[in-house]
Amino acid sequence: MAHATSHGSGASHGTLRSYLTGFVLAVLLTGLAFGLVMSHALPTSTTFTIIFVAAAVQMLVHLRSFLHLDASSAQRWNLAALAFTVVIIVLVIGGSVWIMFNLRGRTMGETRPAATQITTSTAPAAHF
Repeated sequence: MAHATSHGSGASHGTLRSYLTGFVLAVLLTGLAFGLVMSHALPTSTTFTIIFVAAAVQMLVHLRSFLHLDASSAQRWNLAALAFTVVIIVLVIGGSVWIMFNLRGRTMGETRPAATQITTSTAPAAHF
């Protein structure tokens, strides 16, 4: 049971060891993020950076250990589909965040500095 098997379609299955390694790494990375947040041991910006890096590493662990995506020729189309999906998700989420911040600035009455405000009239203001 500890050997990799494959079918004629080029899809490979992992070994028990690869699944357990992926599981342990995922639990450790999740525990790291949880521990940092609960302990307040580091400054907030450092905690965010470490959590972001741990999340990226955990995604790679899941792709490699559980989805068996690698750079082999049998997996190239799967990697291309994954890359396209990531691009679409980044565009949708990035566009949504951009729109929300733009609307927030317009609806919450944030003022721009006087030098950048657009004036609607070129006539001098009347002084009373």
